[in-house]
Amino acid sequence: MPQKTAKRSALRRVKTDSNRLRWMYTQMVRIREFEEAVKRVFIEHPGVIRGHSHLGDGAEASIVGALSTRRDTDFVMPSYRCHGYPIVLGTPLRNMMAEVFGRRDGLCHGFGGSMHLADPSRYFPGTSGIIGQSIAHATGAALTAQVKKSGQIVYCFFGDGASKQGAFFESLNMAAVWKLPIVYVLENNQYQAYTHFSLEDANAVAGDPLSKKAEAFSIPGATVDGTDPEAVRKVVAKAADRARAGHGPSLVETKFYRLSAHGNVITVPPLPTQFPEHEAVAVYGNRKEFEHWKTKDPIKRFRARLLKNRVLTEASAKRIEAAARAEVEDAVQFALASPLPAPEEALQYVYA
Repeated sequence: MPQKTAKRSALRRVKTDSNRLRWMYTQMVRIREFEEAVKRVFIEHPGVIRGHSHLGDGAEASIVGALSTRRDTDFVMPSYRCHGYPIVLGTPLRNMMAEVFGRRDGLCHGFGGSMHLADPSRYFPGTSGIIGQSIAHATGAALTAQVKKSGQIVYCFFGDGASKQGAFFESLNMAAVWKLPIVYVLENNQYQAYTHFSLEDANAVAGDPLSKKAEAFSIPGATVDGTDPEAVRKVVAKAADRARAGHGPSLVETKFYRLSAHGNVITVPPLPTQFPEHEAVAVYGNRKEFEHWKTKDPIKRFRARLLKNRVLTEASAKRIEAAARAEVEDAVQFALASPLPAPEEALQYVYA
């Protein structure tokens, strides 16, 4: 290759890489701002968000790193901790927030709520409040893609607790035997509801790292730092390429820390004022652990790296952050102004 052509190619590659890194940071910030807004409304305006709301702050690098390898028509199927994924897919934040608030202008007209978001137009068919159930659904979607020869693959996300469910073992066994085009992303956020990973019975956990479970199905397994979006991207890209080539599934464990409690829920009496964050430390009480993982906050770490490598400037980073805050605040105001579904609509979307 002539020297000038090689130089132009290298410059294009650097520009492409820089654009992708800025896109990744933007999506991570949008997810964090959305989750912070949900948390804030839940605490400050009791009754606006009814039932549980499971936040994913701390998981931004895992979500964005994995989905940066996705093609437009690939399916994305997580479980009930589901806000971050459709944000990356381009689902309007207004309709997402309205659904979390249970309003008529929501993605599911207010009938799904925080745990049951769906946007089929973006190949996000829906989520389940049942632990591990999304694994079976995603495996079925992968079988459909294989039978139809559509070229699609499925990204299936679930927590470490779900890897104990029968659906996990049954689905991975089927996917391995039939070489289904699916990437299983096990997001190990350290806590299974209220039990710390280190306190669990060794026989229940079946080893650390949890990616060892892949050995039972003779498929690749890998564990990656879930606070590093570039590291996640690299590992998931390899798994996605394998799935697209017809070689079957992989199991990727991403390790990070869930910064919020298992699920926001109105408490009586209210949470103590010394824990205004309503974060993991408020429920689990381990301040030392919380502060340790805060130093590994994926957004702060990625921001610092991009500034150091001159992918971002301080000014451009602040513009991204301000735009995300404005977008989310607009979504909150839109959702608050949206009407509630009428009682007579309760059976409108029920069918057999």
